[in-house]
Amino acid sequence: MVYKHNYSSKLKQPLKVALAGLTHDHVQGALDRLAEADVLVVGIAEENQELVNRYRRLYQLPEALFYKSLPALLEYEKPDAVLAYNAISEHIEVVEACAPLGVHVMVEKPLATTLKDAERMAALARRHQVHLLTNYETTWYPSNQQLYIMAAHQIAVGEIRKMAVHDGNIGPRELGCSKEFLDWLTDPVRNGGGAIMDFGCYGANLMTWLMQGKEPIAVTAVTRQLKPAIYPRVDDDAVIVLEYPQATGIIEASWNWPFNIKDLEIFGQTGYLQAVNGNTLRTTKEAGGAFHLYHVEPLATPYQDPISYLAAVVKGDIEPTQDLSSLENNLTVVKILDAARQSARSGKRVALT
Repeated sequence: MVYKHNYSSKLKQPLKVALAGLTHDHVQGALDRLAEADVLVVGIAEENQELVNRYRRLYQLPEALFYKSLPALLEYEKPDAVLAYNAISEHIEVVEACAPLGVHVMVEKPLATTLKDAERMAALARRHQVHLLTNYETTWYPSNQQLYIMAAHQIAVGEIRKMAVHDGNIGPRELGCSKEFLDWLTDPVRNGGGAIMDFGCYGANLMTWLMQGKEPIAVTAVTRQLKPAIYPRVDDDAVIVLEYPQATGIIEASWNWPFNIKDLEIFGQTGYLQAVNGNTLRTTKEAGGAFHLYHVEPLATPYQDPISYLAAVVKGDIEPTQDLSSLENNLTVVKILDAARQSARSGKRVALT
């Protein structure tokens, strides 16, 4: 992929963005998207020169685009927003640098490794009136968005009684993730845990959304270390149970599955819905009846990808009050993950207050 700045003459003000870090492998997809005409990359902050050289060669990026640190970048450049592609524990440093300057931030999931950091980040964002968003791959799945419409308005299932989310793969090392990514992804401090953080956050995010932002009453979790030779410092399998007044959520997160999966199931009073993958819904209403599969059409602009969404938020076209990327939702996600780790360590149910 050649990185170009061929901007349309009709586009008066492309969104100006900067990148904080290159160690998260998801940055590759972002750079592909950022090469389009509606976005202008004004700088990339990364101290690892080997990594800088790799991405310069891969995307034919000019040397002048790179800075050793985010504060140095922000001293010379004036982005509208910064996208964080560094370790989760470093997200707080990005917000501390950006918020006082009025620069919006979008981080890769989850928002933070600890509730203390998440609350500090939220306080900075609110004080300086900037948006602080969290990006999940599953946010941009047409199937999840259609499922939400059908479930939230009780069109298909009545009141939700049980939710199940399966998110996992064969393991990041087995998938061939970069050394720089693995260095922090498998670090109990820099990532906050293993599969429980990497994949557990998806279910917490989706269930908070389906429950209209309500926190669960309690959280219970069990973690396993099934491949200690590969992941000696963190869990690689987790099950998290969320208790709501009238519903239960089950999150299964793993680096131990024979295939990649990100799905969402809802069992309601009157029906069942499953987002099988990004574009397919499965549903039934009859006991013993047939399942029906539906192909869901792509999402309309600006909801089809995180960059388009971010641009719409920055311009004021979208107010992310309780949606999947919102600060409110993702504070609850971190609270759930924090309780899940406590439960896994103690072997006890953790009540939320």
